[in-house]
Amino acid sequence: MIQTIVVFLIIGLIITGILVNPIVVKRRRTRLKHRPFPPLWNAIVENNLPIYLYLSPDEIRRLQGHIQVFLAEKQFIGCKGLQVTEEIKLSIASVACLLLLNERGQYFPRLRSILVYPNAYFVKETTSIGKYVVEERRVARLGESWTSDQLVLSWEQVKQDINNWKDGRNVVLHEFAHQLDQEDGKAEGVPILQKNSDYPIWAKVMTEAYQQLCNDVLQDVKTVMDSYGATNPAEFFAVATETFFEKPHQLLSKHPALYEQLQSYYQLDPGQWS
Repeated sequence: MIQTIVVFLIIGLIITGILVNPIVVKRRRTRLKHRPFPPLWNAIVENNLPIYLYLSPDEIRRLQGHIQVFLAEKQFIGCKGLQVTEEIKLSIASVACLLLLNERGQYFPRLRSILVYPNAYFVKETTSIGKYVVEERRVARLGESWTSDQLVLSWEQVKQDINNWKDGRNVVLHEFAHQLDQEDGKAEGVPILQKNSDYPIWAKVMTEAYQQLCNDVLQDVKTVMDSYGATNPAEFFAVATETFFEKPHQLLSKHPALYEQLQSYYQLDPGQWS
């Protein structure tokens, strides 16, 4: 009898924890977002986010709040001897949090740690080159997003992207777009949308734009989006996100339906920031 009561008590505590935890998290995040934004942080963001001063006052306020939550919840780990500084954390957080301005309340929930290398880093990649032959080679990378709990970045590449904001390439935007895509555990170019009715139009617009990019790349036609987006639908969404934030006018001109879809998803119009 006592054992049964103990079991029910444990189950009750677990259920209570599941129900209460989201409320506790929401309150903690609200407190963090309403903290004064340190002047030093503001100066770093201003120097490392090229479009920062073009945001509206409301967008700046919301971005600062998201940055504070992001830094409180995510762990930064320096690799290959890199010392993680305030500049590194704020540079990455400010760009990543642009993707959160649609106020959907999630902060890349699967992500726990951000590994930062000083330069490009090498990984072992296994490729099948025949029915019974597998080749293993070392490949240099600038960033990658894992479906488990980690994201990897090259600080040198982050700095390069800061200095070349309008070139349509941004490793932070790219890898954190993958995080949005991977929230449901799959990387297929379809993030979680607000309504079920949003998915058919998303599929139609994204598929048409993806196929057009693939055809343009095959025919060696100059494209607004980086050709890497033709790799697969997941990479297309990440590349489209980079282009949306960095080359909004060009994307709107060449792919109006795609721009409208991304504008609806991110609840932003980057074209107003330039």
